[in-house]
Amino acid sequence: MQVYVDGALRVALLGFTLPDDELRRVMTGDAMDATQTHTFAWAVVNGLRDAGCTVRLLSAAPVSNYPRNRRIRLRAGRFHQDGIDGQQLGFLNVLGIKHLSRFFSAWWHGVRSTRRDPVDVLLVHGVHTPFLWCGWALARRRRIPVVPILTDPPGVGRPGEGRALRLLRGLDVALVRAALRRCSGVIALTLPLAEHFAPGRPRLIMEGICTPPAEVGPRPQTRGRAREIIYAGGLSRSYGVDRLVEAFRRLSDPDLRLSVFGRGELEPWLCEQASADPRIAPPALIDRARLCQRLAAASVLVNPRPADQYFVPYSFPSKIIEYLAMGVPVVSTDLSGIPDDYRRYLVYPVTDTAEGLRAAIERVLDMPAGEAAALGAAGRDFVVQTRSRAVQGQRMRDFLGALDGGPTDGDATTRRSVTGRSPATADH
Repeated sequence: MQVYVDGALRVALLGFTLPDDELRRVMTGDAMDATQTHTFAWAVVNGLRDAGCTVRLLSAAPVSNYPRNRRIRLRAGRFHQDGIDGQQLGFLNVLGIKHLSRFFSAWWHGVRSTRRDPVDVLLVHGVHTPFLWCGWALARRRRIPVVPILTDPPGVGRPGEGRALRLLRGLDVALVRAALRRCSGVIALTLPLAEHFAPGRPRLIMEGICTPPAEVGPRPQTRGRAREIIYAGGLSRSYGVDRLVEAFRRLSDPDLRLSVFGRGELEPWLCEQASADPRIAPPALIDRARLCQRLAAASVLVNPRPADQYFVPYSFPSKIIEYLAMGVPVVSTDLSGIPDDYRRYLVYPVTDTAEGLRAAIERVLDMPAGEAAALGAAGRDFVVQTRSRAVQGQRMRDFLGALDGGPTDGDATTRRSVTGRSPATADH
């Protein structure tokens, strides 16, 4: 175990953690919604700070490749938010060149930053190949641990990708696996994600961090108002949004409303559905403060992701924690990536179909008001008490502080395997 200056663990995070205003600027018109990535990244930063760590940021804008985002050149620059100093990395937003330019930008600024202000641990957010390999090289140079935070499996493609792009993704997965074999440890959302992509590495399983916004108070009274069902996230078939719309249209109550918030390939189709059924609102993208107000006022929040997709065991939908923090009943498909201790706070469909989803939503809508309020309150208390910034930040601090030395050259059998445990639960 290492000894740290003044007892404080000094952490650098290489990833996509930008100031709120800058993120809004660079993502204007982008085909992708980076809200969840942004929220999780800042929750990690603030959780570590709550645990007594000092944190510095090396961050790139999480933009889609040109032309899905019209910006070709992203400029470097310093930033400061909430007492955190950061370096924004410049790069060229063109497929292929993007990876190379991000690697060299991260290396240039990382070497200078860690020479000027040494750090004890380097975190890398996600399975972005340039950052994983740059992180490994920086950590090896400074003889410090490097720890990727695994939030998704590598190689998840988008609908409509051609053969050449799929081949490139296969190469990228191989490079990610090779980098993860050399890391000092991993923080992963699910146990299969750590076991399959970083076997033999010390690991902390941490599916998310609860950061309920302070501005959301008690749920407003709904008497005389239409009851609203809400989904917030990626608007794609892979997330089950089409299935949610089908389930909703099977509900006969004329006073129900369905609202979906986010971006994705289903936006045009959702606009057609809104035209065909006046109970369905057109898709919208709103800032987090307004979104939280809408979520807190809903009757039901829904996570419709199909359970039979290959990546389900490797992922935990971050919206589950955000939904529960609103104190509203939550309907979710029964995904293997959701830990068992969430079960009593979620309503699962009996079958993973549109009809099963409809029946589960209707079951919540038919609950007496007191029962629905009690279910929502219990879920909120659960995530606030067991997945708060303070709790998860201390778990990260303890895990990182126990790591010894720098990264390896790829022999995963030479280091111990440690599994972090959430409060009141075993491995997820």
